[in-house]
Amino acid sequence: MPWSGYAPEHGRTKTRPGRRKPCLPHTEGHRLACPIPLFYNEPRVPGLFRRADRSACFLRGEGSLEERTNKKETGIFSTQELSDSPREECGVFGIYDFSGEEQVALTIYYGLLALQHRGQESCGIAVSDTDGPKGAVRSRRGMGLVNENFNAESLEGLKGNIGVGHVRYSTAGQSTIENAQPLVLNYIKGTLALAHNGNLVNAPELKRELARTGAIFQTTIDSEIIAYHVARARVDTTSVEEAVSRAMDKLKGAYSLVIMSPRKLIGARDPFGFRPLCIGKRGKAYILASETCALDAIGAEYVRDVEPGEIVTISPRFGIHSDRSHCIRSSKTARCVFEYIYFGRPDSEIDHVSVYNSRILAGKYLAMDSPVDADLVIGVPESGNIAALGFSMASGIPYGQGFYKNSYIGRTFIKPRQHARESAVQVKLNPLRPAVEGKRIVMVDDSIVRGTTSDRIVRMLRDAGATEVHMRVSSPPFLYPCYFGTDIPDREQLIAFGRDVEEIRSIIGADSLAYLSIDRLAELTGGLPICNGCFTGRYPVQPPTEDIRGSYDK
Repeated sequence: MPWSGYAPEHGRTKTRPGRRKPCLPHTEGHRLACPIPLFYNEPRVPGLFRRADRSACFLRGEGSLEERTNKKETGIFSTQELSDSPREECGVFGIYDFSGEEQVALTIYYGLLALQHRGQESCGIAVSDTDGPKGAVRSRRGMGLVNENFNAESLEGLKGNIGVGHVRYSTAGQSTIENAQPLVLNYIKGTLALAHNGNLVNAPELKRELARTGAIFQTTIDSEIIAYHVARARVDTTSVEEAVSRAMDKLKGAYSLVIMSPRKLIGARDPFGFRPLCIGKRGKAYILASETCALDAIGAEYVRDVEPGEIVTISPRFGIHSDRSHCIRSSKTARCVFEYIYFGRPDSEIDHVSVYNSRILAGKYLAMDSPVDADLVIGVPESGNIAALGFSMASGIPYGQGFYKNSYIGRTFIKPRQHARESAVQVKLNPLRPAVEGKRIVMVDDSIVRGTTSDRIVRMLRDAGATEVHMRVSSPPFLYPCYFGTDIPDREQLIAFGRDVEEIRSIIGADSLAYLSIDRLAELTGGLPICNGCFTGRYPVQPPTEDIRGSYDK
C-alpha cells in the first residue's frame, strides 16, 4: 500500500508572496556575497572567469545583460501550454572519465538530449579538466532546447574529463537565464557545479539562514540555496561529500543532485527517493543520470540506482564510494508515482521498474475496472499511447492511431489572433478522420489537471466524425498540489477540486469518463512505496506553511 504521512488542512493555500526581481550582474559573472566571510584566493584561469574579486562565492552567468533580462514575449505561444498534463521540472546528468582521454561535453550533450522530455525551457553544461588548474570550470547555459544551444563549435570549447549537465522546466513563469543550471559556484575551497531535480519544502527557512550571514541571491531557485549550504559546510569538513552530507541534514523535500567538484563527481538522492537517479559505466567513465534512457543513449552499462538517502562519490581513488547514513527504512520511502505514469521515458527503468510496463498495467487496469463498448482505442500522444495499448490488450478492442502530432513545432510559435487556444491545440494535434470517423472511440490520456485541453480534444474527435468518445485516464483525479518538483497547481485550478466524475465528464463533453483507481497505484511500481499526495493530500513530508512553488522553482 502507498505510504501515508502528513495530511494538511484541506483549505486554500496562502497567497503567493511577491517575487523579488533577480539582481542583475555588473559583469558577465554574477558576483555574490558568500555565506562564509572568507576571501576567494584560487588562481584565475584566463578566459574562464572575468574576475575573482573579494567575494568568497562567485556564481557564473552567461550571455549579455540584455540576453539575461527576462522579457515578455508578446505574441509568442509556448507549446508546453498545449498540454494539460503535469510538468516535471528537471533532468540531471554527470560523467567522470578516469582515463582523462575523453572530452565529456559531447557525451553530456547526448545524455541531455535523451533527458529532454524532463525539461525544455533551459539547459546547460559545465566541465572541468582534472589534470588542469584546480577549480577551472568551463560552462555554457541557454534558454531553450539542448540542440538549440549547443553545436560542434560550442562543445569543442568545453574541454574536460568531468562534467555535469541539466535540462529544466520552470513553474510560475520563472523562465530566465539566471535560473538555468548547472550553477557554478566559486568559493574559498574551490568550485562546485550543481544540477538539481526536485523541490525543497523548507527553502524559505534555509534562505533566511543564509541571508542573515550576508548571502546575496541571483536566482529564484532553491538549487542555489543547496549550493550555498554545501559550500558553507565544506569550510568545516574534510571533503566535499562530507559537506553534502551535512547539508542534507538541513534539506527537506525532494532532491536528486549531481555535483562536480575539482576532483570528484557526487550524486545524492533525498531519503524518500522522490526523484530518480541512476549510475552507469562506460569504459573507464562513470555516469550519473536521471533515467536509464540517458545511459542507453551514450552506450553505457546500467550499474544500479542511487538509493533513497544515499550519497555516491565517484573518484579515481575509490571508484564508487557510498554513504548511506541518510537512508531510512525502505517502507518509508516515497517515490513519485507520476515518474511511472507520465514523466519517465517509456524505455527507462526507475528503481528496477519498467516505465513501459507500468503504463501497460495502468491501461489494463482501466479496461478491467471501467470497461466500455467501443470500436477503437486511441491514446493522446505521446503520453497516453502506451496506456491505450494496455487498454486494448485487456479489452480486446483494436488499438489504433487517432491523432497526428506535429513534431516540427519548436518550443514556441506565433499565437493565433482568433480562437487562440483551439487553434493552437490543433496546430500541434489533429485527428485522423479516416481512423475515427463513424467509430465509438476510447481515448486514453495520462491525466486531467485543469481540463483546459481535454474538452477541446473531445470536440476535435467529434468534429472528425467520432460517434462516441469515452475518456479513460491512467491516473486518479488530481485533488491537491504537489510540493516536490511537479507543476501541479493550487486546488482551485484543478478540475477535480469540488467536482465528482460525472460533473467533470459533463465539462469535457465525453460520453463517459473513468479514472484509474487509487488502489491500483502501488501495483504500477511493483509494490515500491510511493508518494500519492497529489491524489490523497497525504504527503510523506510535512508541506510548507507558505506557498513555495511560486518563489522557488527549478
